[in-house]
Amino acid sequence: MDRYGSAGLNWRKSALSSMNGNCVEICQFDVGSVAVRDSKDNAAGPVLVFGAQAWRSFLSKAKAGRFDS
Repeated sequence: MDRYGSAGLNWRKSALSSMNGNCVEICQFDVGSVAVRDSKDNAAGPVLVFGAQAWRSFLSKAKAGRFDS
């Protein structure tokens, strides 16, 4: 199993996630890096990895509503 799907990582999803399966899970590892995966595919699916600065920028923009449609 690859580094991101391994059982040793602490994957979590938002407490606000609904049960409809449209959720992502995140895992913080290394120094501020964050991995993101689809909760439906968890260990079998792809993983996106963001550095600390990119993740902070994404969160800031999401909180400001920049991705709302």
